[in-house]
Amino acid sequence: MKGYRGRFAPSPTGPLHAGSLVAALASWLDARAHGGQWLVRIEDTDRPRCVPGADREILRQLAACGLQPDEPPVWQSRREPLYQAALDRLVAAGAAYPCACSRKDIELALHAKGRERTRHGLLVYPGTCRDGLHGRSARAWRFRVPEGTVAWTDRRLGVHLQDVAHEVGDFVLQRADGLFAYQLAVVVDDADQGITHVVRGEDLVGNTPRQILLQRALGCAQPSYLHAPLVLGANGEKLSKQNGATPLDLTDPRAALARAAAALGIALSPHGTLADALAQAARAWGERFP
Repeated sequence: MKGYRGRFAPSPTGPLHAGSLVAALASWLDARAHGGQWLVRIEDTDRPRCVPGADREILRQLAACGLQPDEPPVWQSRREPLYQAALDRLVAAGAAYPCACSRKDIELALHAKGRERTRHGLLVYPGTCRDGLHGRSARAWRFRVPEGTVAWTDRRLGVHLQDVAHEVGDFVLQRADGLFAYQLAVVVDDADQGITHVVRGEDLVGNTPRQILLQRALGCAQPSYLHAPLVLGANGEKLSKQNGATPLDLTDPRAALARAAAALGIALSPHGTLADALAQAARAWGERFP
């Protein structure tokens, strides 16, 4: 794929664990399988959740596994002027508006309409501030979601459809604490870095339609998407730091990579150098996902 550029974008809320290594390896394999470039972006916009030093530890873990980015890593916290410029463009185009609602306000408004949380706990914004603040002070900025269904095709999971207006509502672009929301930051960064292919965990499938809408509103190219399988914890939920995940044991990086590759349906050869084994795994990945 000419001009392929992929990325791994971890949040530095702690060291990599088994699940995040699977996501990192999947994105690396896809880039190498298609002769592309692989970047690393530290997604640290949600600074209250970030753990000091976790970013450097993540980069060390990736290097220990032979997963080296082709360009110097970037940090979202250093790119906020780009996000502000994108928000300003959306506001000027009437695609974003100020919102005065707190989380409690939204819950009460939904309850009054006989609507409750979705099964994933998502509060579908009822559009309270779409026609103005009505004398209240702005807390956040929201994207004005257009009516209609967003359709897109995942390279692994196939066709997906989502009516964002009714399943999500107008979503936040800048939070009440002034921090830029993930949805805006990731779209701006992918466009700015020329990302053509996004390979990430299946838990992020539901974010994709929102990002596609922002890409359209900002005039950005839409990357190709592939959502990789998740590593599950003992309770059947996605393995995470909140769900009992422990930092990767990299006393034997090859063994850790072999487990990650197995989760992706790829065998990592025990023979030869680690670089040779990873190259062989990339060829196998490319046969599955041409």
